[in-house]
Amino acid sequence: MPTTLRTAMRSVTGPYRSANQDSVGCSSEYVFVADGVGGHAGGDVASWTVTHRLMSLLAPVGSGALDVEGLRTAIARANADLALRVQREPSLAGMATTFTGVFCADNVVRVAHIGDSRAYLVRDGQGRQVTRDDSLVQMLLDSGAISDAEADHHLHRNVIVRSLAGAPDDAHDVTVLIVPAQVGDRWLVASDGLTDYVPETEILAALITAPGPDAAADALIAAATAADSRDNISVAVSDVVSCEEGGSPDARPYRYLGAAASPESVVVGDLSRPARPVAHAVDPDLG
Repeated sequence: MPTTLRTAMRSVTGPYRSANQDSVGCSSEYVFVADGVGGHAGGDVASWTVTHRLMSLLAPVGSGALDVEGLRTAIARANADLALRVQREPSLAGMATTFTGVFCADNVVRVAHIGDSRAYLVRDGQGRQVTRDDSLVQMLLDSGAISDAEADHHLHRNVIVRSLAGAPDDAHDVTVLIVPAQVGDRWLVASDGLTDYVPETEILAALITAPGPDAAADALIAAATAADSRDNISVAVSDVVSCEEGGSPDARPYRYLGAAASPESVVVGDLSRPARPVAHAVDPDLG
């Protein structure tokens, strides 16, 4: 049965940051989060540049026709815009962004991932993390150098080892997982402003118990705020529904939030606006 996504997105700057470096984008076929790498120049520029370019590339053709390499190529083209931007504005050298997205086509979901934003899946009342962080702490966990308990409070838990930064080889480091699509599945993509502060058990409980994507997204933002998250918080919750239930994809607008759009400007038509100035494989468990 052909499927589509019904999505609710939220992105908040939070009380400890002066600007939102996260960008969130979606259509009826996909949803993704890009988190500008903190501590580097132009993290917000990096996230919204990738968001704008990728959504512009997908708007005429959609993501349904893209195979794994086609998806990787689209991400590579979006990533290449970062290098072009740095050529024009050398002060942005070093900017980068994470990227985690869910792309739904017919009976397949492709999960594209680089960095430490995450994707979670709830199916038949059971939830789990699908992506694996490209981070220093994950490498230490994999090697047995630290325990799960130590990882939660590690000094370098925000250090990532892969990202989109404009280099030609960045897209080769993007992991693409293939998951069979099932009506009733619920996906979450989120920045680490949620996942670094809210335990996974609480995240999954909110996803499982919420009656719909809007309620789930609101509950997750509330949980991160209550946990005193010191980062930007971005979440997008998508339910997999039949095309009949979800309506025509052409009738549902493309949307983006966070650094990619001002509060009053959230439609794909604004992707053509001039750049804003900046102030400073196969998933083995489900295959």
